[in-house]
Amino acid sequence: MNSFAMKFLHFMSSNNCFHCGTSCEKKVIHFNDKQFCCNGCKTVYEILNINELTCYYDLEASPGNIPNDIKGKYNYLDNPEITDKLLEFDDTETSVVEFYIPSIHCSSCIWVLENLSKLNKGVATSMVNFPLKKLRITFKNNRTNLKQLVELITSIGYEPYISLEDADAKNNKIDNTLLYQVSIAAFCFGNIMLLSFPEYFEVDEFWLEKYKHLFRWLMFFMAIPVVFYSAKGFYISAYKGLRHKILNIDVPIALGISVLFIRSSIEIILDIGSGFFDSLSGLVFFLLLGKYFQQKTYNFLSFERDYKSYFPIAVTKITEGIENNIAVRDIQKGDRLLIRNEELIPVDGILINGNASIDYSFVTGESLPVVKQSGDKLFAGGKQTTGAIEMEVINTISQSYLTQLWSNDVFNKNKVSTIKNITDSISKKFTIAILSIAFIAGVFWYFYEDSKVINVVTAVLIIACPCALALSAPFALGNMLRIFGYHKFYLKNAEAIENISKINIIVFDKTGTITSSNKSQIRYQGEEIKYEELRNIKTVLRSSNHPLSRSLYDFLSVEVLNEKPSSFEEIHGKGIIACINNMEIKLGSATFVESTSLKINETAIYIKINNKLIGCYTFKNTYRESLKEVFNTLDFNYKLIILSGDNAGEKPYLEQLLPNNIQFQFNQNPENKLDFIKNLQKNGESVMMIGDGLNDAGALSQSDVGIAISENVNVFSPACDAILDARLFNKLPKFLTLSRKTLTIIRASFVFSFIYNIIGLYFAITGQLTPIVAAILMPLSSITIVVFVTILTNWISRKL
Repeated sequence: MNSFAMKFLHFMSSNNCFHCGTSCEKKVIHFNDKQFCCNGCKTVYEILNINELTCYYDLEASPGNIPNDIKGKYNYLDNPEITDKLLEFDDTETSVVEFYIPSIHCSSCIWVLENLSKLNKGVATSMVNFPLKKLRITFKNNRTNLKQLVELITSIGYEPYISLEDADAKNNKIDNTLLYQVSIAAFCFGNIMLLSFPEYFEVDEFWLEKYKHLFRWLMFFMAIPVVFYSAKGFYISAYKGLRHKILNIDVPIALGISVLFIRSSIEIILDIGSGFFDSLSGLVFFLLLGKYFQQKTYNFLSFERDYKSYFPIAVTKITEGIENNIAVRDIQKGDRLLIRNEELIPVDGILINGNASIDYSFVTGESLPVVKQSGDKLFAGGKQTTGAIEMEVINTISQSYLTQLWSNDVFNKNKVSTIKNITDSISKKFTIAILSIAFIAGVFWYFYEDSKVINVVTAVLIIACPCALALSAPFALGNMLRIFGYHKFYLKNAEAIENISKINIIVFDKTGTITSSNKSQIRYQGEEIKYEELRNIKTVLRSSNHPLSRSLYDFLSVEVLNEKPSSFEEIHGKGIIACINNMEIKLGSATFVESTSLKINETAIYIKINNKLIGCYTFKNTYRESLKEVFNTLDFNYKLIILSGDNAGEKPYLEQLLPNNIQFQFNQNPENKLDFIKNLQKNGESVMMIGDGLNDAGALSQSDVGIAISENVNVFSPACDAILDARLFNKLPKFLTLSRKTLTIIRASFVFSFIYNIIGLYFAITGQLTPIVAAILMPLSSITIVVFVTILTNWISRKL
């Protein structure tokens, strides 16, 4: 009798809560023939029961309480010095922590851990990274704490690995379970084969007279750890799938292993044969060997993506008053950084000066800005929202953390992966078909030649596994992500490649996207500007991250002031309004500064000081090299649109430079751009938006694929699906072509896998294939598919 049944009988004869075990003397709530002390315990039970997770109650007699064996175990987490090392983020109200949890192994684990908020109201979000077995929790400090969370997840069977000796490596513990399983299977397989030799070579006298029964029983006992330890992963996966009415790819494998073991055991016990223990142990060994290879290959691809890909994000470093742009990976402890308005804080640091109002929604999912004072700690992932600030770096950060923030599910768009859905659908139907074929083949051979039934059924179940089918898409897309990242085109996830392949319209922003902000020709028109006014203007521009603001800031030769603007507001797509030295300065478009006397039909920044229009700086844009070639190439496969917030002054030049059928839309504010993308999608179009990541956040997020162009600007944003280094703009058509070809490779691997399975099934059904040969061929097919898609994706990308 399991613990769930025992618990049910116990509570029937007592007055204790079914969930937490406490007395229900004051108030009893009845539900589903059980009693609870409060609505909270009843709700938790309902959640677990609806999702078929009452196995939760197998873990502890009173799961709502802290089990006795862990009481006091985590008291050290009450120490602020220790928790500071473990927390990734803590702004006194909200904290973020990430744990490595070795016991995560199936979809049920993911469901429980991602619904911790239903078990502890202090949990805001909890997300599982299944391949890396990591759990990321965002929680409210006034409702719970780190110790309570660790006790909670430990009490439900998911104890985290916490290393106090090296807090930075707390999640890097390696799980060697698979390696142990492979090793035991290999040891047993080798010895069982040796013990089988007498029967293979028919050494009758020696075998029959003395050692036949001894050798057979030795093989039986050696097969037990193979079946119940090495192969347990297949049983667990199949059981979990069947509980949730899912026929996963481990069902036929578990069935095949079970059939072999039961049949062999019967033969040994009844002394009617030697069984198939050699085939059984060989089957498990080769299956696990293939699984180990797949895991190693996946880890290699993940390593490449996290650490070897180029991330085109720059930040401004201040050295003895001189500002220089450096890559995030070059930041060192003690560096002084300038963080402009709307820029991401890439590393942990201390605020030195400036008005800091930090939007931590990138980390916590909550958009309410947090005000910080000089001397306060700033955490990586926050975005400054009120002008420029200066900070001193206290911790460098790996690019894998930025990748993790970028991939945060809080910001993921609800885009469906067709390839994944097709794979899941095929795998399910494939498993049903294989079980049917195995049954029919078994019935046929039972009446035709019953001695071959066990071999035929087992061989069919093993050889026709859809593993190769399920592996082709992850490995092809994963390898292409690595290749793109190496060539400075960084994609958020694998689905982005699939979405790129479906695009039929590409919308380009103009300023900072098809123009180079580093090479603009600037001239001034209007009244003479006093020296002090120029210094004030440049000091205000220092806070802005807009490409035109950055260009004008670099163009002005005066020095910035030491004091900061007393107020600063940047309105996307319009301009800046700020106060400094009792002077109100407005910088932006003609409509923003309400210019009526000065009409310039060019890209310009108008200047208004104390409600008086002074003049404007006009920009003669320098367009990116190879712009014409890029548009001419894309024009063959896509409808191209330029969507700009500038006026139409340069439209005649662009009409001469670009293909004839380009559509132009000027004077578009961020809301107009967003609505424009929506209208295209309503008409059934699949839209890619390419912008600078600053004023285009809404359009980038709305589009099916959003690409931000990076040019010495910190445009790291959850709104985009990809970041492209501006220097690689000329390779954009190649990246789009490679995305389409990657999907073709995946489809080809599907065909390849089907052909292999059809040929394998023919030999299995006709009785020409033994289970052990099937066990060798099955992982070989998976390895072949992995090699096939990896070589082809490398080959098509060789010209990059």
